Amino acid sequence: MITAPTSGFSARALEPFPELQPGDDLAGAITDALTRTGTELMDGDVIVVASKVVSIAEKRYVDLADVTPGPEALKLSATTGKPAEIVQLILDSSDEHFLATAKGPIIARHTLGYQLTSAGIDRAGTEGAWLLPVDPDASARALRDALIAYTGAQVAVVIADSDGRPDRRGATVISIGAAGVAPLRTTEHGGRKQEETFTDLIAAAAGIILGQRGRGAPVAVLRGIAYEASDDGVAAMLHHRP
Repeated sequence: MITAPTSGFSARALEPFPELQPGDDLAGAITDALTRTGTELMDGDVIVVASKVVSIAEKRYVDLADVTPGPEALKLSATTGKPAEIVQLILDSSDEHFLATAKGPIIARHTLGYQLTSAGIDRAGTEGAWLLPVDPDASARALRDALIAYTGAQVAVVIADSDGRPDRRGATVISIGAAGVAPLRTTEHGGRKQEETFTDLIAAAAGIILGQRGRGAPVAVLRGIAYEASDDGVAAMLHHRP
């Protein structure tokens, strides 16, 4: 199916946004922020949410004091300078890994099927870490359904995660979960068709305003994007599905 082209769209951060505590109602927090900022969702809007706040809401915290590094984690820690406990979590969360350079970063294929720097493990100060949601596509569907119930607008949700690439410095933003929007877009020009990782493009567009660590704006509203409605999720386009 050829997806209609998008000639322009708007993107805005939903801020100020409250600091979530483990177990908080993420959809409720988004709805409250919409009210405070005078933002009204419209049918077709795409809500892009940073994976970390999803992990916080789903209580995916790990106390590093409870992690016992094994020999491989200790060796990788000495090579990369990463705390051995974090390295052990990376190994526990992945099927395979390699170093982008002689000293890292560690690029790992998460058990969910994503290739991510550090298997998507996010440090929480010096004492803890946040793991990815157990099933990011399911998290996106639950959040989408709750936002529709709260607001009445037929919206889509993309869960975005910061990620470094093995061939270059710096971080970008990719999608790890989606609901209501097809993960792949097929375009056609001159009789030639091309599949695009569409939810990654959406996540990257939102990433321009969400920023990276410390930005404090974990939710963005994108409006005007043409897309095919689907609940296939990001897992549907992975080469290595869980």
